[in-house]
Amino acid sequence: MAERYLVVGPSWVGDMVMAQSLLITLKKHDPANTVDLLAPGWSLPVIARMPQVRAAVEMPLGHGEWGFSARRALGHTLRDRCYSHAIVLPRSLKSALIPFFARIPKRTGYRGEMRYGLLNDIRNLDKSLLTTTVHRFVALGWPADTPQPPLIAEPSLMIDGDNRAKLVETLRLESDRPVVALMPGAEYGPAKCWPLEYFSELAALLTARGAAVWVLGSDKDSKAGETIASGTGAINLCGRTELRDAIDLLSLAQVAVTNDSGLMHVAAAVGTHVVPIYGSTTPEYTPALTSEKTVFYLKLECSPCFQRTCPLGHLRCLKEIQPRQVMSAVEPRL
Repeated sequence: MAERYLVVGPSWVGDMVMAQSLLITLKKHDPANTVDLLAPGWSLPVIARMPQVRAAVEMPLGHGEWGFSARRALGHTLRDRCYSHAIVLPRSLKSALIPFFARIPKRTGYRGEMRYGLLNDIRNLDKSLLTTTVHRFVALGWPADTPQPPLIAEPSLMIDGDNRAKLVETLRLESDRPVVALMPGAEYGPAKCWPLEYFSELAALLTARGAAVWVLGSDKDSKAGETIASGTGAINLCGRTELRDAIDLLSLAQVAVTNDSGLMHVAAAVGTHVVPIYGSTTPEYTPALTSEKTVFYLKLECSPCFQRTCPLGHLRCLKEIQPRQVMSAVEPRL
């Protein structure tokens, strides 16, 4: 019998893209399964590009807000949808409240912040088997006794061709020569960010080679984009596009050079060859989910530290990856 799923989604761009692997798995179990995704409002443009999702349910609260009454009210309104199974990806107590108030019969998630009673299919997380975030997501879509780790389906986001063409025209972008996207931002902190002067040097090398270089990011990355574009011939698009636009523009790029960030996962999910640069994190935990990638990770004795800023103050894990090394990985793709 087909299931009616409510998946409680994560709160970060990259995690939301990786969650698509779970949604693909649920549909592979039975194409008649329906999947709704409870998620923050910022993520709706990403979810709209996931054909596995029947409907997105917008979370009325910001990241970290408790909002007990709002969660209870939303749970009550979802009772009429008659979900048969909830899968809760975050490990917080509050994330399990809405499926409980919605009276969803089966509520699956990992053991977390005292969620006994809120969840009735509680899984122990074996980090030695489920070493990556995406494996941990997908495992919740299988019965608890399934051999681990599960097989992973790569995320694949749909492209809006009309929006893409409009963006190229309105932003006056060149797409008749090789395009390289540079993504200098990382929401987590500076210990994940390759130095801006390195991005600038790479941009200059790329434009000299004849590539069109687009710098992509949010409003927060605008100054970084200006720094990279200054004197290099790159085009700073940071803050000039929305998330849905970044999805479409990245599909035009032959290569995306990026920190370990949400846009790294977006680029991988639209088929772009990604060149991720890892500092305080590791590709063993949050890999770009594509075979089209060239990874830079030094695996120093002090990494991964998973810190927001370098605890030793030297940032060697990033500074010792030189622009010309990265250029050597990009150039064959142009």
